[in-house]
Amino acid sequence: MDPVRIAAQRARESSYSLASMDLRTRNEALLKIAEALEANSEEIIKANSEDLEAARSAEISPVLIKRLRYDREKIEDSIRSIHSLVEQEDVVGKTLSRTELDEGLVLEKISCPIGVIGVVFESRPDALVQISCLCLRSGNAVLLKGGIEAKSTNEALARTIVGAATSVDERFADAVQLLSTREQFQELLKHDDLIDLIIPRGSNELVRSIKASTRIPVLGHAAGVCHTYVDRSADLDMAMKVCFDAKVQYPAVCNSMETLLVHDDVAKDFLPMMAAKYAEAGVVLRGDERVRGIIDAEEATEDDWSAEYGDLVLSIRVVGSVDEAIDHINRYSSHHTDAIVTSDPGTARRFLDLVDSSSVMWNASTRFADGYRYGLGAEVGISTNKTHARGPVGLEGLVIYKYVLSGNGHIVSDYTGKDARKFTHRRLA
Repeated sequence: MDPVRIAAQRARESSYSLASMDLRTRNEALLKIAEALEANSEEIIKANSEDLEAARSAEISPVLIKRLRYDREKIEDSIRSIHSLVEQEDVVGKTLSRTELDEGLVLEKISCPIGVIGVVFESRPDALVQISCLCLRSGNAVLLKGGIEAKSTNEALARTIVGAATSVDERFADAVQLLSTREQFQELLKHDDLIDLIIPRGSNELVRSIKASTRIPVLGHAAGVCHTYVDRSADLDMAMKVCFDAKVQYPAVCNSMETLLVHDDVAKDFLPMMAAKYAEAGVVLRGDERVRGIIDAEEATEDDWSAEYGDLVLSIRVVGSVDEAIDHINRYSSHHTDAIVTSDPGTARRFLDLVDSSSVMWNASTRFADGYRYGLGAEVGISTNKTHARGPVGLEGLVIYKYVLSGNGHIVSDYTGKDARKFTHRRLA
């Protein structure tokens, strides 16, 4: 039998065990993983150094190399994230509602794991730790495929995670599996009878390719084209801080700002100050005609308004109103994260209500769109879908629900016909 299907079948069997596993055991496994990351840190960092050296030799871009790095600081971040996950309430087995249909006939809506999740991600080894721990904590099995550029790091991390979890309970043995090649993941996409959900984390091309290649539901976003709008009533000092952070703090990630919109009334005051600040960080600016009449910038083309640069490049446009900013965002954004800087609550409310994105922000950097920063413990990714889960997807996005009906010999025939019994449909919880 095909080895990928065998791996998927093992994951499916594991998911049945995980679904009934108690919270104490799941938490104990996560804590053991955190300990193992610390204990094996030298081995992991050595593996990452090999990947980094190979990436430099292959002349991979500095932005991707930054995402590839998994050093002691990143390991400590992973450990903190795991401890944060352990502190989250259990999302499995929660009674979401309870309804009496009739005397002695009670219907409950109970949360349960999704089952088996396939995840493909590029460059960032820390994603492997986040995703594995989120899946284990929420009772799901996961099949992972990382980028070839992080092969040694991912293998070291997978060994560490599986070894630590299995030392707590053998039922974790097939809960986290690492696929080796792109071809294996492409094969996995065919097994819609065994895989419940696919989560891609990577480039637009990767996400679109996967959506076109499988019948399995796909949770994710195809781009991170995020905006910040500086309103006519904005505190310009605050706007400079927010806009600098949104672009420069970590430009390679999907919640980094790619387009800056500025109200015409403040553009002449704001743009020169902002451009000088961006110049210190080496940001390349591209602007429309009005922007180029105020500051030095390259000419922005139509393609720039929908571009995800993932680098120190920023497109800028001057707009005449908040409504023009909203129209621009809803037309060109990827519905990921968009922000407004304003001191006018009414303008802010209009923006927050009308911008159709998974996260909208007022006087705050788009970089806050993150599962850990939102208090979710961690995230498997950010979804721009409008079904099941949206925004940073943490534990709650990795469970679904089932209906549990408890009766005492109740039959439908008693509720049909001339003398039919009546349903009470009384909400109990």
